[in-house]
Amino acid sequence: MSYSIPMLPLSIELETKPILKKLSKAHQALAELKGVSGIIPNQSILINTLSLQEAKDSSAIENIITTHDELYKSDVAAKQFASFAAKEVYSYVAALRSGYQKVKESGLLINNHILEIQQTLEENNAGFRKLPGIVLKNDQTGEVVYRPPQDGSQIILLMNNLEQFINDDTLSDVDPLIKMAIIHHQFESIHPFYDGNGRTGRIINILYLVKKGLLDTPVLYLSRYINQNKDEYYRLLQAVRDQQAWEAWILYMLEGIEQTSRQIVRLILGMRDLMQKYKYKMREELPKIYSQDLLNNIFRHPYTKIDFIMEELQVTRITAMKYLEELIRIGLLSKHKKGKENYYMNDALFDLLLDVGSKQRTPG
Repeated sequence: MSYSIPMLPLSIELETKPILKKLSKAHQALAELKGVSGIIPNQSILINTLSLQEAKDSSAIENIITTHDELYKSDVAAKQFASFAAKEVYSYVAALRSGYQKVKESGLLINNHILEIQQTLEENNAGFRKLPGIVLKNDQTGEVVYRPPQDGSQIILLMNNLEQFINDDTLSDVDPLIKMAIIHHQFESIHPFYDGNGRTGRIINILYLVKKGLLDTPVLYLSRYINQNKDEYYRLLQAVRDQQAWEAWILYMLEGIEQTSRQIVRLILGMRDLMQKYKYKMREELPKIYSQDLLNNIFRHPYTKIDFIMEELQVTRITAMKYLEELIRIGLLSKHKKGKENYYMNDALFDLLLDVGSKQRTPG
């Protein structure tokens, strides 16, 4: 339970033979993902669909459980959410996108960005912890498993050191993927916020890969892997604190990067093929209403709405309704009612998103 958080960089050798072997596979899979993500011409389609999936899985780790139906039937613009959990998931999406824009613009991932991410997630501006009393407990037994730093000045000192480690590559020449694993462990150990540490830490993972140029868009969501291997995740986090078991922790994270990259490659290729199929059918059977913008819309929103069509295609309500009814007629969408509102579901895309990750292996 007692762990003295080290200042970074670490003074131990981390590039062991097992890590170097796994590192090669993780980099190969990540490079393939970076290349494949460019085949969807409109990147907002990927960012929309995949950031929502990441947000759902990341929130589930914190026992914030929602369904795809609740997510897609929520109206973010109108701030109407199908459930509290759906609202939390959309806060995660907003935090991820905002952080992504800041990293792309500045090339940096600094404490101010991290504070803004957490503020967006939790909708408060409490900032770094100043008061003692936070401990991490075993969900089942209630036993205290870890006591993070309690002193506000110590938290600031450690976060300033982490910020420097993230942004100053002269401090350490360790591989970026190993560095990401260290950053994640360090952040979760500092536990700098009263709430939202887990989700903030998982957003930092994605943004660090973008910062290093290993991803162009935030499409690698590790949260499903962590969620499906949650006990191992928490066990290995603590094993580093108790036994300095860095190798096992880093291997776990590298396995997550490799597995998740390969999953998302399959998903993106599936989306590409599905878009081509829809495009061909729309051109053949609905030549008068076909447009790339309409195709993009029904892939950006697995559940679309009349309002989305009106706004994104700049058409009248009558025209938007006609488009959607025609897409239903040729079997590309199905119609669903919730309250007074109709939703139009891209069933094939919905099934594809549900299927990703179903063949996931356990780490090791």
